[in-house]
Amino acid sequence: MAQFHWKPDRYLDLIRSEVPRYDELQDAAIAAIPFAPDRVLELGMGTGETTRRLIEAYPDAWVIGLDSSPDMVFRAREAYDDVQLARIEDPLPDGPWDLVIGVLSVHHLRSEQKRDLFRRVAEHARALVIGDVV
Repeated sequence: MAQFHWKPDRYLDLIRSEVPRYDELQDAAIAAIPFAPDRVLELGMGTGETTRRLIEAYPDAWVIGLDSSPDMVFRAREAYDDVQLARIEDPLPDGPWDLVIGVLSVHHLRSEQKRDLFRRVAEHARALVIGDVV
């Protein structure tokens, strides 16, 4: 994912122009969460849009987010403390996790990277929610 250089100040406008139903995708990802999670790992946290929606729906959830963009991590840390500069290809932070969620992050991976990610998630999480484009 490091090949993408999103600018946090323009990200939402850009993504909404590229993914016309972006807000519906975000809503659907949150609606797909099968239970009230306590510990959540977010893949590709970006500016924290998914995290904001998740915390609105589950205010007691503790969310840690990963992103490979230093600019995005800096921006997300303005609102959320637990953001790490890391790629989703790297080892996952220590679990276990109730939920791993990724919105518009997994499509950046090659097929073998996706298989590896899903294997790692299966070892450390109760549930996985992906909202992405194919």
